[in-house]
Amino acid sequence: MSELNVAQPASYFNLHAEGCGYLNRVRTVKPEKGPPYLACTIAAKHGDATSPTTTKFDCRISGTRAQVIVQQLEAAVKAEKRVFIGFRIGDFVPELFVYQNGKRKGGTGVVNKGRLLQVTFAKIDGQTVELPAEEGSQRKPPRPSVVVPHPP
Repeated sequence: MSELNVAQPASYFNLHAEGCGYLNRVRTVKPEKGPPYLACTIAAKHGDATSPTTTKFDCRISGTRAQVIVQQLEAAVKAEKRVFIGFRIGDFVPELFVYQNGKRKGGTGVVNKGRLLQVTFAKIDGQTVELPAEEGSQRKPPRPSVVVPHPP
């Protein structure tokens, strides 16, 4: 039997970013060609916690569970509440744009385009939101804190 006829499994290099930030601009995008999809902007925080830096991600929401969670949080975003999430984004690339209004009008900006794969936690105005469990998994009870004594 020839090995040439055997289908080779596809291999990919994955580029993921994990972090936390503020969820904004939840919307349904209706392209001219293709089906509509859910999108959002995330203002990711990084650096010193007392004065963090913000990096913006404009995301197509690809993960099924992420879509459910973002739809659950959409009303809070539209009510201008502070929605803080943990996330995993994949396949992100920088894209240049020109500001259309405001004090930066005519200037060039950069946004990272990507796919929102996962939402790991959510808080609305500092209050933790219960997220739906992942399919096929049972929610585990929180692990108790364990203090390990140091040897004398």
